Amino acid sequence: MSKKSKKQAKHEPSRSGAGGTPATVALTASGVAFTVHAYEHDPTAASYGEEAAEALGVAPEQVFKTLLAEVDGTLTVAVVPVSGSLDLKALAAAVGGKRAAMADPAAAERSTGYVLGGISPLGQRKRLRTVVDASAEGRPTVCVSAGRRGLEVELSPADLVALTGARLAPIARG
Repeated sequence: MSKKSKKQAKHEPSRSGAGGTPATVALTASGVAFTVHAYEHDPTAASYGEEAAEALGVAPEQVFKTLLAEVDGTLTVAVVPVSGSLDLKALAAAVGGKRAAMADPAAAERSTGYVLGGISPLGQRKRLRTVVDASAEGRPTVCVSAGRRGLEVELSPADLVALTGARLAPIARG
């Protein structure tokens, strides 16, 4: 762990919700084990995900970014390692679609309730179909955004899949 980050064993937002994000509130309500990792976000960082991996002192393959795409006109969440990129054709195939394109950033923010760089697959305003890259399955834990830049949650891939209603599929390349 670098000096810039701090780690809490298990995050318990206050009952009033102060300090919690929709993602951490949803995790707490679910009862699954998770760890919150906070770090000082650098607004000039070129990549939010790579910044998170470096700040947390973990391999980029363990930190997953949340991307939104439109598959045949329907918003779809893709969760892929920050060390790779999203294969749009593979995402479309994973949900039985024909064409996929990255979603408009404003539409992604409106639909999820989060800002870019802080979009979490958990606790979204509207539940969207979700696909998690199959590489997550072999890991004991993965980190995803907790709903704010500079805040990540670490949980088991099985819990991530269960809580988001996701399917696992090979949707990342690189």
